[in-house]
Amino acid sequence: MTEKIQRDYIQAVMAKDLLPAQAHRMADILSLTAPSDVSKPIQFWQLYAVLGQDPIVVIVQSFYQRVFEQDEWFRSVFERVGGINHHINTQASMWIDVMGGGPYYHGAEFRLNFHHTHNAMQLMNDKGAELWSKLMLETLGASMHLMADDPRIRTSINTFLSFFMGKYADELHLRTVAFLGQRTRRTSARSTS
Repeated sequence: MTEKIQRDYIQAVMAKDLLPAQAHRMADILSLTAPSDVSKPIQFWQLYAVLGQDPIVVIVQSFYQRVFEQDEWFRSVFERVGGINHHINTQASMWIDVMGGGPYYHGAEFRLNFHHTHNAMQLMNDKGAELWSKLMLETLGASMHLMADDPRIRTSINTFLSFFMGKYADELHLRTVAFLGQRTRRTSARSTS
């Protein structure tokens, strides 16, 4: 999954001139090893090299503890799929995979898309995205001690999450996406406003 998401992300940000035109050929960008120079950014597929497995699992665990404390309308969608440990294991595997830790997430992007369109569709809307984002922001704020050794980590995690949230917003035609304190208005090609 790392390789495909890496290609998709690089292509998307090159189109916006956020990475050089030849980024898809630059070894320091493609590498799964983060640059040791803290003045150079960490790509989100380099996060595993900096964080390792345990902090990633702790962040995901903290997030799902918040999810399972929510009201029935939100929590029940997760409970139908499995208990908290199922979600922690599955999501941590996905994060580790995308963050450069190896092929941990069985089924890759097909599985992720299937889950969102079949299991979680009830929450794949503006209201669900708002709460999911709020819980993730709380989690990241409470997890800063896991990122204290490198100030680039949080920025890279933000990029990772923003990329996926934007992808889902586009695919599902969400009206708005709120993440990292920013609101982005999404409109379809048919919109007249």
